[in-house]
Amino acid sequence: MAFPTVTLQPGAESVLKAVAAGQFSDPRAYRLQLVAERLLLVTGFDELICLDALNFDPFPYQIDAAQAALRRFRGRGLLCDEVGLGKTIEAGLVVKEYLMRGMIERILILAPPGLVQQWREELAQKFDLHDFVTNTDEAFRAAAGEAWARFPRVIASLAAARRPGTRDIIIGRTYDLIIVDEAHNLKNRSSVSWKFINKLQKRYILMLTATPVENRLEELYNLITILKPGQLKTPQQFRRQFVVQGDPSLPKNRGLLRELLADVMIRHSRGQVSVKLPARRAHTIQVTPTLAEQALYADVSGFVRRAAVEGRSKGARKLTLGILQREIGSSPMAVVGTLRKLAQHRAWRTEQPELLQLAEQAQAISDWAKADALEKLVLSAGQDKLLIFTHFRATLDALAQRLEAMGADYIPYHGGLTIQQKDEAIRRFRGEGQILLSTEAAGEGRNLQYCHVMVNFDLPWNPQRIEQRVGRIHRIGQTKQVEIFNLSAQGTIEDYLLEILDRKLNMFELVIGEMEMVLGYLTQERDFEELLLEVWLSSHDEASLETGMAELGDRLVGAREKVGKIQAFDETLFGEDFTA
Repeated sequence: MAFPTVTLQPGAESVLKAVAAGQFSDPRAYRLQLVAERLLLVTGFDELICLDALNFDPFPYQIDAAQAALRRFRGRGLLCDEVGLGKTIEAGLVVKEYLMRGMIERILILAPPGLVQQWREELAQKFDLHDFVTNTDEAFRAAAGEAWARFPRVIASLAAARRPGTRDIIIGRTYDLIIVDEAHNLKNRSSVSWKFINKLQKRYILMLTATPVENRLEELYNLITILKPGQLKTPQQFRRQFVVQGDPSLPKNRGLLRELLADVMIRHSRGQVSVKLPARRAHTIQVTPTLAEQALYADVSGFVRRAAVEGRSKGARKLTLGILQREIGSSPMAVVGTLRKLAQHRAWRTEQPELLQLAEQAQAISDWAKADALEKLVLSAGQDKLLIFTHFRATLDALAQRLEAMGADYIPYHGGLTIQQKDEAIRRFRGEGQILLSTEAAGEGRNLQYCHVMVNFDLPWNPQRIEQRVGRIHRIGQTKQVEIFNLSAQGTIEDYLLEILDRKLNMFELVIGEMEMVLGYLTQERDFEELLLEVWLSSHDEASLETGMAELGDRLVGAREKVGKIQAFDETLFGEDFTA
């Protein structure tokens, strides 16, 4: 039997002689040699080997960003593209490349709670990476404290990861790669989040944010220190060398600062890349409720106001009243169950007669003006796919009956479905289905850009939730003009909300992701929903209500202007110096 000829590289003879003589390195030296060889690979990313293994075509600037993170930053960098340009894609390219080269195994991705599922979906659909688990998965929860050791690739919310008990477990692990989304939440070096991320044991780390500097240049210092300690020296040295005395937002020695930042940071603006989404139009359909609906809304609202005054110091009571007010803005059906449950609760014993009377009043309503308007929309849509959102399951079930009666092809989607049932519903909608009738379950984590018409049957009071809904269809991959239809019943709190968001703020023209930033500067320690409800509860007549809502709208516009200044500041500070 003939054996193939083996040709040795020059220098191989010495290796063979060492083997023959039994001269082997000790295990520690061998491991160090492996690490050294892997580090040498990091400088050799002239070509990404993962590109042929993707399920999509990334934009050239996204490939450039990934290469910069791999080559220039050595796996420790800050991805700062403007909102909507695909920082998640850039980070995913880094993950895929490292995995295909065998350079990483244990991966931890930390993101806001609303983005955890979206991260998993992006990695699975676009990068064919299906072995990531989230901290809310049944298997992960069942493993309890052992989960962080058992599962090598985890996506979790930062809030969940830093909880007492859990944080110590994670800090005790060593990760090959950590990704932190919305990293501007780490801008304060004294915060629990910053200290937690800084303590994590990691070889590589990527941090993603569209606004690395919001108020003070020291925020940038805090982010860079996690990535590359000492890059900007000590806080005192940084301030003395790069910050104008008396103005913490104004840099000096910009040339040197940009040189140092170029080792760890990359940023693209919309003006630098050719990515454009189709236009987006919002349509407000103001519905006139029937007399019975108007009476019910007024009666429930009156009850909410009186009960809030009587029990204003009780947080749980106020929360319940807020739910009642949102439900009646959605449908009479949504409020019936809550009214009856409250009537049976000891804490609401004195209000029981009125609660039961209101429940009967809601149950007796047969006409439904908003549902009539929706039917007209469905008929006018022709063959276009429709994504219809409602916040409440009772409203969804009632709408399902209306769609069933008119013979519409609809697919229900809600939190009561299993993961498998949800996946099947999305598969059907993408294929032959025409209408996806959904609660907020599809507002996060599902990319539905093959649909271009969305209907907000009711509006969440949190504008960020509305933005998340819009972001399901108005995203990269959408090829048609996006049409958004907002239904509101005249005189309701949602009617005033639309006045603020659409006509004052032009919210539906904002880039997806900007609303979160705007709310961050408006609300501070209070949710926008709480501010909205406060205006509603404290208004004694229509004039005071209009004044209160106008003032809230002005505050929101002011926050939007502040965000615009921050974005302009970042653009001035970083300009085009940090592109790939």
